Amino acid sequence: MSLGTAITMKRSFWARATIFGLFLSAGCLGVLIGLFVTFVEVEHGKGFAAMEAGPWTGWPRSEASDIDPYSRAILAYSGKRTLSESDAMSFVAHGDSDGAEFDPACDYVLKGEIPSARYWTLTLLSPAGDLIANPADRQGFTSSELLRANDGQLEITLSRHARPGNWLPLGRASKFILVLRFYDSELSAPAAALDAAHMPVLVKGRCE
Repeated sequence: MSLGTAITMKRSFWARATIFGLFLSAGCLGVLIGLFVTFVEVEHGKGFAAMEAGPWTGWPRSEASDIDPYSRAILAYSGKRTLSESDAMSFVAHGDSDGAEFDPACDYVLKGEIPSARYWTLTLLSPAGDLIANPADRQGFTSSELLRANDGQLEITLSRHARPGNWLPLGRASKFILVLRFYDSELSAPAAALDAAHMPVLVKGRCE
């Protein structure tokens, strides 16, 4: 083998190695980007199929076989569970209607419209999906047990301290979320549009 041939073969080898390295680097970069995006979506409790309205985020078809992998990971990570699409749809709030994260040292009032549904529930949970203990042993409300004003308006107060009317105790939780579940609701339809004006607002009150 001549010296020229050897040099040519060596150059060819390094050229192929360089191209392979570039493809490998691009593939690794793509995987890392995908993992990062997934982590951010899961950590913030949202998926690409999420429906948002004000402070509320919901997942359509969250028990169906065609749920996107990001939403599936979010539900598994947070411990949230929903019924089938025809039965229920869940919405989660991590903060108030001004976009601020919930502060357990503050009072909050949930009020406004509720989408039409046969039955609905509101539950106070930790970000991990666990019930939060409190002396009143109350972690939520159902649509059948709420007290309503004379004009039919809904109002629920979240606070560490007892409040008149519909009081949802915060206990001594360091963080909390709210989960609103609708059963046999118009929102269960795949093409249902979610309007923030038809979802309850969360208004921050006084703080300790």
